[in-house]
Parts: sequence; structure tokens; C-alpha cells
Amino acid sequence: MGLFSRKPREPQVHIDDPRLDGWETVEEYTDVPTASAFAGRLSELGIPNALVADWAPDRHGRGTIYLQVPGEHHDDATVAVEGWDL
Repeated sequence: MGLFSRKPREPQVHIDDPRLDGWETVEEYTDVPTASAFAGRLSELGIPNALVADWAPDRHGRGTIYLQVPGEHHDDATVAVEGWDL
């Protein structure tokens, strides 16, 4: 049997990640699946984004999750998110 090599995955929700300091919040969500759906749509549009929380979501994926983008993408991301109804 061979070993499979996998590229390490980025965490779905970043907790206390200094790489995201200075990014701006576009929207706040109460569960990971909803936040991930909106993050995925921004990614499809080529808008860099990350899901951020002050504390890890609970075992059901609930918590306060912020969808954040670099400052220069905030306006485009806000317009895009406001136009969606998932």
C-alpha cells in the first residue's frame, strides 16, 4: 500500500491569524456552512476572502464568523454579498 501525499488545507475558519490583520469585515454569520457558501461565491468572483472568528465554532459549526476581505476589495465584496439570497 502506498502513502497519499496531500497538500495541507487552510483552516476553514481562521482563529487569531495575524496574516489577516487589517482585513475588513463584509458580513457576520452564525454558522460555518452559511459563511462558507458566501465565501465560496466571493472566491468564484476572484475576490480574496477568509472566514475569521474570535473563538472556534462549536461542534455543530455555530458561532460568530466574520467574512473578511482585504481593504481594497471591501466595496466590491459588499456589493456582491448584498445582491445574493442563498
